[in-house]
Amino acid sequence: MSKTIQIGVTGGIGVGKTTVCQIFETLGIPVYKSDDRAKILMNTNEALRNQITKAFGWDAYTRDNVLNRSYLATVVFNNSKKLRLLNSLVHPAVFEDYKIWLSEQSQAKYTIKEAALMFETDSHKLMDYIVVVTCPINLRIERIVKRDHMKRDEVLKRIENQMSDKQRLEKAQYRIKNDGKASIIKQSLDLHSKFLNLSENH
Repeated sequence: MSKTIQIGVTGGIGVGKTTVCQIFETLGIPVYKSDDRAKILMNTNEALRNQITKAFGWDAYTRDNVLNRSYLATVVFNNSKKLRLLNSLVHPAVFEDYKIWLSEQSQAKYTIKEAALMFETDSHKLMDYIVVVTCPINLRIERIVKRDHMKRDEVLKRIENQMSDKQRLEKAQYRIKNDGKASIIKQSLDLHSKFLNLSENH
């Protein structure tokens, strides 16, 4: 095998990407969680911290030098220009972090990178295959309202700011439907078998 196959898992907010990735982790597959790593890097990467402070002011961090997530969320989610600015600072740091992580996974049959903004950041170009997780909009709204204690119209605004399922599916090779009917465990196991076969012939 020349190199480890890289699988990207993406989808809109509230579709169940994390749940799907937990299934793959249970199967022993290494998963890089982009959003979680981004949060860690925004707190620990000094260069990135300085860039965020410069762009968004001292309020971006608390007195204890912890990222002020509620402040940043308020600033960026109502301002697409500011959101793009934040992403332009965070994504290069995540990209470098992912490269280091990937170099440590050489023994894996394949790896998974979970990212909400897979296509928007062009990181899909580094993946061998993309899996899009989809979920009916009403289920998504219900899930996010419960999970993040957000109002329905705020959830809708976030969903509207993201790429549509149709756009994602046009660029992906595989799909997992998280609609409460089809088993996501069975769909994930089927894909796992496929990816293991692909890695054997890679």
